[in-house]
Amino acid sequence: MFTHEWLAATTRFAILPLVIASISWTVTHEEIFREVREYCARRANDQGPIAIRKFFYVFTCEYCFSHYVTAAVVALTGERVLFADWRGFAVAFFGLNAVANLYMALFGRLRVEIKVDRLEIAEKTTDIAEKTNARGLAQPGEKMHNQAESI
Repeated sequence: MFTHEWLAATTRFAILPLVIASISWTVTHEEIFREVREYCARRANDQGPIAIRKFFYVFTCEYCFSHYVTAAVVALTGERVLFADWRGFAVAFFGLNAVANLYMALFGRLRVEIKVDRLEIAEKTTDIAEKTNARGLAQPGEKMHNQAESI
C-alpha cells in the first residue's frame, strides 16, 4: 500500500511546482517587476550579442524563466524523483518544471476568464445606466440625494 514516504514525495511534487510557478509568474507578469521586465525586454531586442539578448529574454518569458527557477529549487532542496543518483535530479528537474508550467497555464487561463467576466459585468452595468438615463429615470443614489436636499 502507500507509505508515508510516498505521501511526502507526492506532496512535495505538488507544492514545489507551486513555488516555481509563483516565482516565475511574478517576475514575468506582475506589476512589481514591470520596470525590470521592460528593461530586459529592451535589452533582449537590442542589436548586441545573441548570448546577451537571450540572457535578458529569459526574464520576459515565464516558460524560459521557470527552467532557471526549477534548477535553483532542485539545487536548494536536493529533490530527486524515482532515482537516488543524478537521474533523480534530472527527472525532478523536468517533472517539477512540467507541473509548474501546467499550473501557470491554468492560472493564465483563469485570469483571462476573470477578465472577460469583469468586462461583461462592466458592459451590462453601462447598458443599464444608459437605459435608465434614456428613460429619464433617476439613479438610485440621485433620488435619495434629491429628497435629502428638499428636507
